[in-house]
Amino acid sequence: MSRELALPAPLDHERALSARVLAGDELAFRELYRRHTPRLFQLLLRLLGGRDADAEDAVQETWLKATERLDRFRWECAFGTWLCAIGLNVAREQMRHRSRRPEADWPEHLDPPAAAPLDAVDPIDLERSLADLPDGYRTVLVLHDVEGYTHQEIGLALGIAPGTSKSQLFWARQAVRAALGGRRKGTPA
Repeated sequence: MSRELALPAPLDHERALSARVLAGDELAFRELYRRHTPRLFQLLLRLLGGRDADAEDAVQETWLKATERLDRFRWECAFGTWLCAIGLNVAREQMRHRSRRPEADWPEHLDPPAAAPLDAVDPIDLERSLADLPDGYRTVLVLHDVEGYTHQEIGLALGIAPGTSKSQLFWARQAVRAALGGRRKGTPA
């Protein structure tokens, strides 16, 4: 007698929705899309430096790739995790094509700036400082500090060593602190 692994209820429901999508059920696709696109969009928006149009394009491209690969999805992780991994690759491809600025190392001779208290930072300033980071720093910071990925997972996803992820996170945080250091909520930039 073969025993199948029991899936948690939400995962089982998403697996059923995915099977319906594969069978051509547009309503099932719309439900998956509505369920996962807000998180996906926010991730891509941050990864792509706050550019709405780029994030919208990346969301579309991610869903196209996901539906093309849905029949090969093995359900070893949550659907949303798999979808965000595809989105990460789409964003990385966009950043490679865009090459808007070269990656720059933080000057080693500079002391880390004092951090602004997070409750005193205007959220718009925080988003702006994230958008101004070099692509590699921003990607690691968003994946680690916003999405909760480990350095090992980031390394696997980006094809870098976990130590490189840690280093980029350190320098990204320093750059954000420097950008936010003098600005407080309600004060002009």
